[in-house]
Amino acid sequence: MDDNVQSIVVLAHLSSLQKSVAFISSFTRNMGFDSRRLSEIELCVEEVLVNIFNYAYPGESGEVKISCRTGPEGTLTIEIVDSGIPFNILSSDDPDISLNIDERHVGGLGIYFVKQLMDRVEYRRENNKNILSMINKSTGVSRPVDKS
Repeated sequence: MDDNVQSIVVLAHLSSLQKSVAFISSFTRNMGFDSRRLSEIELCVEEVLVNIFNYAYPGESGEVKISCRTGPEGTLTIEIVDSGIPFNILSSDDPDISLNIDERHVGGLGIYFVKQLMDRVEYRRENNKNILSMINKSTGVSRPVDKS
């Protein structure tokens, strides 16, 4: 059984970014995440939301529902739902981080960080909605980024 669930709905527009990240920050701070882990979570949420705000609703407006849920043993699940065009971030190829910065293709690095920094990332498409879940198993310390 979930301990706590809180949600907000915002316009899918960059002007909603600060409010959205503040909502996530408040929830995670109350769970006891350390400041570094909090920053990592904020970075991941910001990356996902900016992508949705910029690309999910081309030529039209839409909404995004953001939910935070606690679970057993301090598990945090952040769920982001939009009705925009289908996009599974897990299907994106990881960038080749062994290349020099000027040799890399533009894009993909933010999604790579989301996959690296979260304990688990899940995507599903249901009822014409993108549903992205980012799961943190505990309020422990920051996760190391794979530098291979």
